[in-house]
Amino acid sequence: MSEISEQAVTKPGGINISFVKKISGPLVGLIILCVFFSLTSEYFLSARNGLNVLDQITVLGILAIGMTLVIVIGGIDLSVGSVLAFSMMMMGVMERQLGLPLGLAIVVGVLTGALCGLVSGLLVTVAKLPAFIATLAVMSATRGLANILTEGKQIVGYPEWFTSLATVRQFGFLSMTVATFIVIAIVAALILKYRPAGRNLFAIGGNPEVARLAGIKVNRATCIVYAISGALAGIAAVAFAARLDSSQPSAGLGYELDTIAAVVIGGASLSGGVGSISGTVIGVFIIGVLRNGLNLLGVSPFVQQVLIGIVIAAAVTFDTLGRKRR
Repeated sequence: MSEISEQAVTKPGGINISFVKKISGPLVGLIILCVFFSLTSEYFLSARNGLNVLDQITVLGILAIGMTLVIVIGGIDLSVGSVLAFSMMMMGVMERQLGLPLGLAIVVGVLTGALCGLVSGLLVTVAKLPAFIATLAVMSATRGLANILTEGKQIVGYPEWFTSLATVRQFGFLSMTVATFIVIAIVAALILKYRPAGRNLFAIGGNPEVARLAGIKVNRATCIVYAISGALAGIAAVAFAARLDSSQPSAGLGYELDTIAAVVIGGASLSGGVGSISGTVIGVFIIGVLRNGLNLLGVSPFVQQVLIGIVIAAAVTFDTLGRKRR
């Protein structure tokens, strides 16, 4: 609970000291990355490349918002990439094979993600499985189901209005998928910071037993958080399908690792009780800018994985050392 109380420390002017400390490190890192790539690539600072970065981080960003809530309560969700694929395939099957209107198929896809998240939450709260094992099981099951639905085949060719959600830029720069990410981030940030339901998540992550004794319904909140994470994976699936103009059972492979990395880089603690949406958004941008800049420099994707792994290790190390000092 000490980390929870630390988040509340403010100066007389109302500035949250701990929040500033948590955000300043990732933000400085993002600025350094931008300066480095702007000096090493003539294309990095172009408007076109900036829009590409926004498009590339949208799916990861939506997933990371859900993961932030899970990590804040001291959990982990390894299933988000597979749930994304399963939701995407469910949407495609509903529209293509069962003849549902695409709008209704999108709703089915999002609800599929929410149901998968709820299953993870029930495995954690009712079956008492560690979150790592519970979500690992859901990850395996949903990836298998995504392939079973179409025998491993992709679904190609959605209506033009659907693909335009990711390709047509309103006001010259903002696609509907990017706008969806921004709206979700703002709503999540406001709830997490100002609503009692959001603040309760920090209490659960700090000490679940103390939170229970304080009257917080820990199991219900945990199930809701995992269901939200799954629903956001479903929304990310819709955005991804619009961008690809297809549903692919192999979609989302490895996304769970990038998602966790973005949240941790953004200042969240894997032990729970600490995290913010703004920090996560910065973490998402760090991952996106790093991948984009390395691609512009022609760095091998395999080397990129090594570098991102180093960034993750450094972020977790700083978090651990910081908690020991506190």
